[in-house]
Amino acid sequence: MMLAWLPAILHAQDVQEITADGEKAILSKPAIEAIGARNADVIIVEYFDYNCPYCKKFASTLRTLMAGDPKIAALYKDWPVLGDVSVYAARSALAAQWQGKYLIAHDALLGGPRLSQNAQVDSVLGRAGVDLGSLKRDRARHAEEIDAELARIDSEADALGIRGTPSILVGRLLVSGIVDAHDMQALIAQVRQGK
Repeated sequence: MMLAWLPAILHAQDVQEITADGEKAILSKPAIEAIGARNADVIIVEYFDYNCPYCKKFASTLRTLMAGDPKIAALYKDWPVLGDVSVYAARSALAAQWQGKYLIAHDALLGGPRLSQNAQVDSVLGRAGVDLGSLKRDRARHAEEIDAELARIDSEADALGIRGTPSILVGRLLVSGIVDAHDMQALIAQVRQGK
């Protein structure tokens, strides 16, 4: 559905409005809690892959938005669609939560180079301060939980018709592809106005 009030640049992208029930389902019981404002009036959900160059670029846009707006939060959805190393990276980042280091792992993997080998993922995480011995044990010990979360995210993406990363949900507005800070601010303003 094309939404007439969208900024002109967003008309070229695939923007959809999801149902209130769909939004509620996406926000319910996340494996990783949202970061940012505790009482956010807008939650930005990002479906991403650690090897997606556009996701790497959007990470800095999202950090800037959150630093400048104390009423937004971000909920990350690890959706590894770019191969086996992406799956290993997502499983590793999710396993890092048992050390209290998901966000450290997330930022290190998105802020680093393209990942071509599992050993490279471990190296990036080790340099970021993740205990690799604990990480290996947690990947094994919590494999069922991690796999269930990745399957849940994959099902969400399929239900939404998402075809690639990043895909960004701002309130109930789903945008496929990268969005710059200006257009993100416009989307946030529209959500706040109740459109």
